[in-house]
Amino acid sequence: MARVAVVAAVEREIQPLVTGWRVVRRSWDGREFKSFESDAAVAVCGGIGPEAARRACEAVCGLYEPAMVISAGFAGALIPELPAGDVVVPARVIDARDGSSVSVEGGSRGLVSVAEIATVERKRVLGAKYDAVAVDMEAAAVAKGAAARGVRFAAVKAISDGLEFEIPVIEGSVDSAGQFHEGRFLAGVLVRPRYWGRLAGMARNSSLAARNLAEALRGRIAEFR
Repeated sequence: MARVAVVAAVEREIQPLVTGWRVVRRSWDGREFKSFESDAAVAVCGGIGPEAARRACEAVCGLYEPAMVISAGFAGALIPELPAGDVVVPARVIDARDGSSVSVEGGSRGLVSVAEIATVERKRVLGAKYDAVAVDMEAAAVAKGAAARGVRFAAVKAISDGLEFEIPVIEGSVDSAGQFHEGRFLAGVLVRPRYWGRLAGMARNSSLAARNLAEALRGRIAEFR
């Protein structure tokens, strides 16, 4: 069984980490999950949002019985000092839906999880309200799922959008199961010229974030060997 389970939203976030890992499809609670396995870890991409993350955490815990679950992926900066590519390992994960929080050993500052993509205006509000430095959509749900099974939890996030970067939101690009449809997203962006520059920026930032995230995750996984 894997010692460390990594739960991400989409493959792009962890692709540099899982290149060369075994690809396995396994079922849990009536759903099929695509897993990436190495000798020391497993990674599952469950989809975008808290419900998708919760389901993925339950599946990976049930199927692999890991010693630790890591919520990994991209996050938005809530302070100007965090540029794209910086890695955040929080000491506290806050669920903005109900205000609950989970303390995490070995981290610093706070990460707040929301149920939708945060606009620039919302980022400013979240940072001030929760004294957090970054925002994501999945970590709080993964933390609760791990706690329910008595499994250690950590979050490792790489900044993909700075405080002043507005992520384009295209209706229908994320379905009800949290799956991202790249074709729908790109089609929506192509008919909105105002988004074209941001799309190029997203590509650069996400590539850098994924590389730095992979390096940080390799270090955490190595601690369990």
